[in-house]
Amino acid sequence: MKKKQIYLDIPRLEPVYQTVTERVSHYGEFLVAPATADVVRQAERCMTCGVPFCHNVGCPLGNQIPDTNSLVFEERWRDASNLLHNYDNFPEFTGRICPALCEASCVHSISGDAVTIRQIELEIVERAWKSGWIVPQYAQFKTGKKAAVVGSGPAGLAAAQQLSRAGHEVVVFEKEQLPGGILRYGIPDFKLEKWVIDRRIKQMEAENVFFETGATIGYDLSLDYLRRRFDALVLAGGAMEPRDIDIPGRKTNGIYQAMQYLIASNYAVWENRRSEIDAKGKHVVIIGGGDTGADCLGTALRQNAADVAQIEIMPKPPEGRSEKTPWPQWPIMLRSGTSHKEGGTRRWSVTTKKFVATKDKLTGVECAEVEWVDGKPVEKAGTAFTLKADMVLLAMGFVHPKHDNLLESLGIGYDARGNAEVDPNTRMTNINGVFAAGDMQSGASLVVRAINSGRLAAMGADAFLRKV
Repeated sequence: MKKKQIYLDIPRLEPVYQTVTERVSHYGEFLVAPATADVVRQAERCMTCGVPFCHNVGCPLGNQIPDTNSLVFEERWRDASNLLHNYDNFPEFTGRICPALCEASCVHSISGDAVTIRQIELEIVERAWKSGWIVPQYAQFKTGKKAAVVGSGPAGLAAAQQLSRAGHEVVVFEKEQLPGGILRYGIPDFKLEKWVIDRRIKQMEAENVFFETGATIGYDLSLDYLRRRFDALVLAGGAMEPRDIDIPGRKTNGIYQAMQYLIASNYAVWENRRSEIDAKGKHVVIIGGGDTGADCLGTALRQNAADVAQIEIMPKPPEGRSEKTPWPQWPIMLRSGTSHKEGGTRRWSVTTKKFVATKDKLTGVECAEVEWVDGKPVEKAGTAFTLKADMVLLAMGFVHPKHDNLLESLGIGYDARGNAEVDPNTRMTNINGVFAAGDMQSGASLVVRAINSGRLAAMGADAFLRKV
């Protein structure tokens, strides 16, 4: 039994990483595994609040965090794993790359340091894998119905696993050669090594989820074929239309979309060669201050860029929680990821005016400072400057899914932002029997939200399949 107010006596223990010098010399994960006693001690900090905001406000999946922490404190690791997997299909993904919305809504974070929920979650699932507790879960009976899932990112994988466990025959179609979607191709190995994905895919295959890779629906396989063969479709192809910038010099060589750069780097790492888009010795400018920009920063540093500058048009967030986002909301505040602590410079309230080139060779980025007036950026007079650049990476996010043969041929309806519009209760699109999940439905978001969206789409598709 926990001692009364023990949470006041135990400080938060931050994750430990390899030194910067060590980790930028390779592309692997660099978290130093904590001692079991430290994890148990951190779980003891949980106050098991009567109203646990961490799971009913913070976590999109609704993970039962206080109960899970209590099980860890009691060292009932297998029970903790079972409880965690009731809500999260892939804790090994969220435990590595989720920004921990739950920790921002932890009661501890009001006046102190939140419980290390994400670290505890990762320790639970990795212990479960090592102990052999994570095994295939088979449906108790087969329904005879077939479902196709298009896209194998976190939303598609979650939807497929849930539908298979409900007794339906499930085939996942992926345009790339291996399943995993953005988890595999868009996220660097130093944040998520790909054996982590392969391990879970093997479990899903053992559960009779079938993967058809190298198949682009609407091109390699017709929609008519899909509609004839399957009773329901779940579209989970992601939001793959990147935001671009229309300024002079945009067509200059040396300017790349962030995902183009990250995918090329991932392939090079897997094949133990230099990337076709290599930052070695170059002056790199990253336009965009989000997570994708941070991934570009960490990658460029590992490629031995001469220097890296990351610029963002939005103003610099406050050091602490903004008054506009009071607890338990996800706070607007300055965040520095592990990549930011490895090198490079960051600037805020900067607009990009022109790409400078000599004989089509990129040499710089012409910028200026802005101030925000009535929600709009206004250039400040006399603040123009030029950043030296041999390479520019556009990391400004994604606008919506590609409106390609798949969505257009089906006649999918779009919301005001160009995403696939769904019924909020069933997750069905305007086409009967066709559901949408993840970034394709919500716009670019977080892995944890994509998993939840996939689960909800599977729930809607399951209810539909049981009626047809």
